[in-house]
Parts: sequence; structure tokens; C-alpha cells
Amino acid sequence: MSIIKLNATDSTNAYLKELALSQPLEDFTIVSTELQLRGRGQMGSDWISEKGKNLTISVLKNLEQFPARNQFDLNCVVSLAIYSVLTELSVPNLSVKWPNDILSGNQKICGILIENILKGKFIQMAILGIGLNVNQMDFSDIERASSLKLILGSDLNLDELIDEILTKLKLYFKTPQKDLRAEYEKVLFRKDKPSTFENPTNEKFLGLIRGVNEAGKLVVELEDSVIKKFDLKEVKLLY
Repeated sequence: MSIIKLNATDSTNAYLKELALSQPLEDFTIVSTELQLRGRGQMGSDWISEKGKNLTISVLKNLEQFPARNQFDLNCVVSLAIYSVLTELSVPNLSVKWPNDILSGNQKICGILIENILKGKFIQMAILGIGLNVNQMDFSDIERASSLKLILGSDLNLDELIDEILTKLKLYFKTPQKDLRAEYEKVLFRKDKPSTFENPTNEKFLGLIRGVNEAGKLVVELEDSVIKKFDLKEVKLLY
């Protein structure tokens, strides 16, 4: 394992991506930082992290002939790897909120941001960004956020967590595609439960999450048993 530790950086994803484009890097090269100044989440949202308290890493995965159309499989791999690590730590009420937030109950403890480097119709490299709230105690300005220390009551070693996540990532990258999505759907937040959604024009509607299709779209059953598939920009799941 090759790990690059930084005191601070704007974004571990941006740092690793620039490095990977400038020179060949070993598979599963990791960039870790104590302070991420401009951490990003899905849809350009900010990821705020207290210095030295949390896990803010990016992992490089070199890929060969990986079709871009299957990119959601990468979300499944990373989500399931982290879910598995947290399960072994006995974190209660775990689920994956589509597409790739990890929750304990209704509280977010981990966010994932995957950026791909393409070559034609194939993904050449993937930058797997992981922000896991570990030892931070104060989330007063962030709604529905928590940490492993708040949930489990004790400090955790960040380096040990990196090792455990890397082990699980390697395991799930060997998992067949159909098994990945099936396992992902089993741990999907609010699956088969009546839920409230909001569209881009702020209109709310009810539906049942039935799963995720091959393209990573959320499959929702609406009134009168109508099935509709939503992309990330098309719907927001409300708590």
C-alpha cells in the first residue's frame, strides 16, 4: 500500500487526480489529510471536517476495460466496503442512503465522492473519495450529522480504519456485478417504505423505493403502481 499523508490540502480527490495524471501510480494509492480545506460532496455540496478528527482520504483504483456505463458499480463497491467495516465495529442501524451516504439511523456519518478518468467509453482510473466522521464531537452547524465516537463512545484509530477500509475495498472489487447491486439494495435506506420525495421544482410526492437500476437510477413505485426511475438531479429523498 502506498499512502501519501498531508497536513492540509484543498481536496484529496483533486490532489490524487492531478498526481495520477502526471505519473503512474500503484493501484490503491491513498492520499490522506488531517485538514481538507475544500472538501466536496455530491452535487457540489461542502464537506466540513474538524482537523485531525476524521478520515478524509482518496483512493486510486486503476481499471482496465471498465465500461463507463457501469460506473454505479463503483458506488456500490465503496458503499458496501465502508458499510462492512462499520458493521464489524457494531455501529447500529446502518444503511446506505442513495446514492452513497452512510447513515446510522437518520444521521449521516460518511459521504463518498467518486471521480472517474475516462479513456473513450471506458473508465481508466477512479478516484474514490471518502469522508468518514470518526472522532469529531461537535456538529452544531450541520443537520443530521454524527460520528463514530458520538455513536460508540470511544476514540478510534484513523490509520487502523484506513487499513480496514482498504481490505474491504479489495474484497468488493472482486465481487460480481449482479451480486454488488443485490447486496447494495439490501442495505438501502427506506427501501420498500413509504417515503417523501421532492423534485427540482420543490414539489413533494410519495413513493416506495424499490431498488436501483444498472445505471444507478433510483427505482420508485408511485401511486397506481407506476414505476419511475430518477437520476441524482431529478429527485431528493426527504427524511
